[in-house]
Amino acid sequence: MARDKPEAEAEATPERSYREQLDFLNPIAQPLASRKLTRKLYKCIRKAAKHKQIRRGVKEVQKFINKGEKGITVLAGDTLPIDVYCHIPIMCEDRSLPYAYVPSKSDLGAAAGSKRPTCVIMIKPHEEYQETYDECLEEVSALPLPL
Repeated sequence: MARDKPEAEAEATPERSYREQLDFLNPIAQPLASRKLTRKLYKCIRKAAKHKQIRRGVKEVQKFINKGEKGITVLAGDTLPIDVYCHIPIMCEDRSLPYAYVPSKSDLGAAAGSKRPTCVIMIKPHEEYQETYDECLEEVSALPLPL
């Protein structure tokens, strides 16, 4: 048990920089959030997780998109195989929901307060972090959609 602790701490530290993570992106990872926007999204996810205002995982996010729930969808750009979640951006476009890719699924999971990597998260609006949410919403909506 004492041996497991240093390994867990090593996983928690960011191993790769933003630029290094870009090497592992999928071909469909468009629109990609900038480094600054990625940080803002992680901050918003952390706040939303405190208030239990996130949807995590492909099945859960897909279910709530179908139900008509509003929010920002954040997808991990390094998820393989892409067949797992390649339908999510299309669902978002059909329902006019903003979405963006971030480079790392492990960082996305960590921002949500989970030890497990996750490939998609939906951030729901809430009055406690409305200002941060609105900033992210504005910037994600301004990103150019892929053709």
